[in-house]
Amino acid sequence: MKVELNKSIAERVFHAVLFELLGNVVIALFLSSLLKVSILQSGKLSVTSAVTATVWNYVFNKCFDAIQKHYLFERSFIVRVLHAVIFELVLVLSLTPVAMFLLQLSLVKAFMVEIGLIFVFLPYTLLFNWSYDYIRWRFVVSE
Repeated sequence: MKVELNKSIAERVFHAVLFELLGNVVIALFLSSLLKVSILQSGKLSVTSAVTATVWNYVFNKCFDAIQKHYLFERSFIVRVLHAVIFELVLVLSLTPVAMFLLQLSLVKAFMVEIGLIFVFLPYTLLFNWSYDYIRWRFVVSE
């Protein structure tokens, strides 16, 4: 499978929005159930996370593609794992204070919530991006 590195802005926006829409439905339901908070509270965190992650997704993937283009490496399984880990690590660090505020949690509890979400979102990130690349490679005609 060949990964297209010269994606248009429209495609990058589509990729990021699709990723967040699917992922944040999971987050809102998961947090509401796990923390016994209202769907409104978990939904607020989910929407805030979605906006933050969508912007980060666009910036991160554009930078990652530029690095791949420069160093000419393939997206092996290990590279995809590294890609997902770095992406999620930055989100945890940036969203912990948001979880503290919106769910009225201590720093430690908010950090644990964000770490817990990694167990949901890390595999999701890896599978979503791999599937997206495969579907694009299989069905989208490129020049």
